[in-house]
Amino acid sequence: MSPLANLIFITSLFLGTTIAISSNHWVMAWAGLEINTLAILPLISKSHHPRSIEAATKYFLTQAAASALVLFSSMTNAWQTGQWDITQLTHPTSCLILTSAIAMKLGLVPFHFWFPEVLQGSPLTTGLLLSTIMKLPPMTLLYMTSPSLNPTLLTTLAILSAALGGWMGLNQTQIRKILAFSSISHLGWMAVILVYNPKLTLLNFYLYAMMTTAIFLALNTAKVLKLSTLMTAWTKTPSLNAMLLLTLLSLAGLPPLTGFLPKWLIIQELTKQDMAPTAVLISLLSLLSLFFYLRLAYCTTITLPPHTTNHMKQWRTNKPTNITIAILTTMSVMILPISPMILTIT
Repeated sequence: MSPLANLIFITSLFLGTTIAISSNHWVMAWAGLEINTLAILPLISKSHHPRSIEAATKYFLTQAAASALVLFSSMTNAWQTGQWDITQLTHPTSCLILTSAIAMKLGLVPFHFWFPEVLQGSPLTTGLLLSTIMKLPPMTLLYMTSPSLNPTLLTTLAILSAALGGWMGLNQTQIRKILAFSSISHLGWMAVILVYNPKLTLLNFYLYAMMTTAIFLALNTAKVLKLSTLMTAWTKTPSLNAMLLLTLLSLAGLPPLTGFLPKWLIIQELTKQDMAPTAVLISLLSLLSLFFYLRLAYCTTITLPPHTTNHMKQWRTNKPTNITIAILTTMSVMILPISPMILTIT
């Protein structure tokens, strides 16, 4: 793809995101979501591999269906109440349709089937955009409509997402699929607290986006796509691999790393809302995803391949690590001590 075309698509992506998150009218939000979808499609299919074309087709069909549902829910609400304002979504049926539409856009269970396939068919850089920026407009719409949404439905979707995101990631060997199931599991944590404390959902999303960006960029630097190549990547960039280990553990939510902060605050808030059983259940389900994070971490730095003769060692490069990756990995590991300051800001 030519640099000019690439620039146009990336600019359109940011434009669509900006329109969607800054709009008050449902039609403007829908237009922003559509611009987003159309801008990311060429980036998914740019390698011209059959898997990439398949991923782009699946992505287009699911996102088009979800956008149609968003428009349908807003029209139903306008028909019943006369309001096109996003924050005035009060009709119960419209709220249910919107929740389903946003769940489909985000990849929440049971609308998650497209996400691992699309991520597996995309390059790592596009996978990063799909996991972070593409999730921002739907999360913003959920944040703006959170007072009207059904808590029981969202809690059910959240528990199912945390469970299936953990279970289905256990037997994967492709790193992009593992990160897709990790994303589904994290979305469960965001959805469970949305109605009770929407700011915590946003905080969780920001920290998740930061840690996922660090991991995708590190994997892209090492040119790693599956576990068997991850085992030999330590010879290429040893220091980056050490930081990747810590970032993976942070994404798993282990204290005293950054990823522990949102889980800690969400469990605390759920307990305050008399939802201790939900907090216990979602905490136990996060142990499933902890297993595959530990497996990734183990493959990254702790183990050597069992048959070293079968694996070609990669040459160590003397290129300095990208400063962006250095900053992101450091923040992904060390933000927990300044969490009181973050909480006063939010």
